[in-house]
This record gives sequence, C-alpha cells and structure tokens, in this order.
Amino acid sequence: MGRQGLATIMGGLALSLSLAGSALSQVVPRTEIYPPHNASFPAGVTGLPDLMYQTIPGYRPMKLDLYLPATPGPKPLVIYVHGGGWTGGTQRLAGTFDSWPAILARLAARGYVVASVSYRLSGEARFPAAIQDVKASIRWLRANAAKYDIDPSRVLLWGGSAGGQLVALAGTSCGVATLSPLPNEGSVEAGTVRGGSASDCVQGVVDFYGISDLAAMDAGVPVNAPLTTAGQYLGCQTALCAPSLVASASPITYVDAKDPPFLLVHGTRDRTVPYAQSELLAAALRAKGVPVELAPIPGADHSFVMGSPEKNAAVNDQVLAKVFAFIDATIGKPAK
Repeated sequence: MGRQGLATIMGGLALSLSLAGSALSQVVPRTEIYPPHNASFPAGVTGLPDLMYQTIPGYRPMKLDLYLPATPGPKPLVIYVHGGGWTGGTQRLAGTFDSWPAILARLAARGYVVASVSYRLSGEARFPAAIQDVKASIRWLRANAAKYDIDPSRVLLWGGSAGGQLVALAGTSCGVATLSPLPNEGSVEAGTVRGGSASDCVQGVVDFYGISDLAAMDAGVPVNAPLTTAGQYLGCQTALCAPSLVASASPITYVDAKDPPFLLVHGTRDRTVPYAQSELLAAALRAKGVPVELAPIPGADHSFVMGSPEKNAAVNDQVLAKVFAFIDATIGKPAK
C-alpha cells in the first residue's frame, strides 16, 4: 500500500473518531438501567426502591424508597430521614422498630405517599452536605409530583436522631440560601424532572430525639479528644469550631413565626441526645407562636429503648399512634 493510500485510510479513521467523540459529547446523562424490582405491601401499597433523586460528581448517587398507596389522585407526602449519628444508617432502618419498610407502608396505606431518603454521611462529605441532600429530595419529589400523585402543597418531614436534627433544620430553614442544594444538583433519571427550582419548604415536622442546638452538645469534651459524631458532622471539635458554623447547623438558629407545626418526641432518659435538646426547641418555637407538641417518653433512652423487647414494642406502638394522628391533623388525612 502506498503512502497516499495509507494517508487516505488514516484520514478517514481520524474523521470517524472525531465524529464519534462529537456524538459522545452530546449524549444526555442517563440513569442506571436495570429491570424494576418493585415490592408489594398489604392494602395495595407498592414500594419503589432505590429511585435516584440526585447525582453529584464524585459521590455515590443519592437514592430514596417510595411507598405508593392504591388510592387515586394527589396525596400528601411524608418524607422520612434516617438516623445514625450522620456516620451511618440507611433509609430502611429506624431505632428499635422492626421492619421499618412495613411501617412506612402502613402509613402509605392510610392514603399518603411516603418517601424514605438517603443522604451523604459525614465520612463522605461534611455539613452542609446532608441537609442539602434532604432539601434536594424534597425538591425532586415536588418536581415529580404529577408522576407519583403527590400533592406538593402538603409535605411533612419525619426523622430520628441525626435524621431528627436534619428534618428540624429543614423545617426551620425554609429559603436559607446557604443550606440549599448547590446549583445544577439533581437527578438525571430519564423521564423525570430536575427538582432545582421547586420549593424545599414543608408544612409539618416530626422530630424524634434530634439535636436542636449543637453548641450545647459535647460540653466538657477535651479539645484533643477524638472527634465526636457531632464533630465529624461539622469537621471540627465542636468547642473549636467557629461559632457561626455551629449555629448554622443548629435548627434553633432559624426558628421564626413562619415555621410549620412540630411534633417533638423524646425519651426523658436519653443518654445520647439529652431530653433538654427538645425542650430548647419547643420553647423557641412557642416563643415565636409556632404550634408545637413536646411528647416526653418517660424512662426511655435514645431510640426509645426501654430495657426489654416487649417494653420497646409497646412504646413504639404508642409513639406511632401519636405520629400518625399528628400527620393526619397537620397535612390532612385524605378521603379513602
């Protein structure tokens, strides 16, 4: 083959590679493609696990589980945020409750769309990453309200421990730009809508034993001690953090008269997050005229631990009845 023929072949190959590269650069981001693995629960509730609500370069995709009731028409939305000290946990576990997905499906069967969300943990990204993710999930669900039969005007947050702190922070910080999802963050799931422009304000909050004032935590911890979970969340020992950083992560900082109704449930013998943390938030909310109910659980430790499986189960039933009643009263129990 002569030089001219080789040059022609190489030129054609270069043109093909150029065209291929141009085509690849124009490919629209896609979600993972895998056969659906939906779940069925009693009363006709359908579970849609692992829906991707947000992708951020350099991090794992953020996912949520969705529980859809069989009733037609737009329904109120309840979003659950898990605990785990901001260092662990999943959207399918909660305290001493058995089969948390089954409990969320029970709530869905009452006529609610229920979501349980994941978020970036402190080992992946420090504050404000987790609250930005929670707010991104609210926006994504609102943006996809038509697809999942959600009434975007009736949204309530529910969380425990670290999740309690996050839902309280989200509930009190409506419209705070420094805690909002970063620009262009959102799901790239095919056929859905990005949630960037939707509101992350909510109409109710249920907070189980969450921290409301991080400045009051870790008092007396030596500054040279290993980071506590709150320290890992913030990225510094609480006593050494800038006061403005600690305040920005504390729900109590943002309390004002526009906040939604709160239900605070907390064990009086909590050795992880003192009961006084919920008392502080309740007092701050009342001072601004915000409807708030503080429900103490006498003798309960963190996660409503009572000392035996039987006592734990009895308290859990009591707590769920109170929570379901509050949800009904706050965002409206839809007609069945």
